[in-house]
Amino acid sequence: MTRTWFPPILIVLCGSVAANGLFRRGIPVAAAALLLAFVLAGAVNSPLVFPRSISTEEARRRSAADGMPVVFWRSGCTYCLRLRMRLGRDARRAHWVDIWRDPVAAAVVRSANDGNETVPTVLVAGRPHVNPDAAWVREQLRPSG
Repeated sequence: MTRTWFPPILIVLCGSVAANGLFRRGIPVAAAALLLAFVLAGAVNSPLVFPRSISTEEARRRSAADGMPVVFWRSGCTYCLRLRMRLGRDARRAHWVDIWRDPVAAAVVRSANDGNETVPTVLVAGRPHVNPDAAWVREQLRPSG
C-alpha cells in the first residue's frame, strides 16, 4: 500500500515546500494557488481516481461471471490515468487490479509483457492487451446481446 501512495504523497510534499518558499517571500496568494495545484496533481495520481482495486482472483471470477474486462494498473502511471479518464463513467464496469497491491497481478502482467510490468494491460476473454485504445476498451464494456 505504501508503494501505491508514494508518488501522490511526494507530489504534495514537493508542492508544500515550493508553496512555503513563496509564502516566506510574502506571496501568499501564489503560494496557495501553487499548493492547490500540487494537491490536485497528487489526487489525480492517487488510487482515489480509480475504482476500488480488487485481487486478481476476484477480478477473474467476476469477469468470468459478467464478461467485463480486467484492467491491470498502478498508481502514478500516466497511461493508466489516461485510460481511466477516457473511459469516464464506463470505467466502473471493468474490474481494476492494482499490480503494486497484488503480486499475482504483477506476475500476470509480466508474463504478458516479456517480463515487464507494462500497464495498463487489459485482460479480455483471457487474452492480454497492452495499452489498448480507450474506444476499444469501451466497446468491451458494452453489454453483449
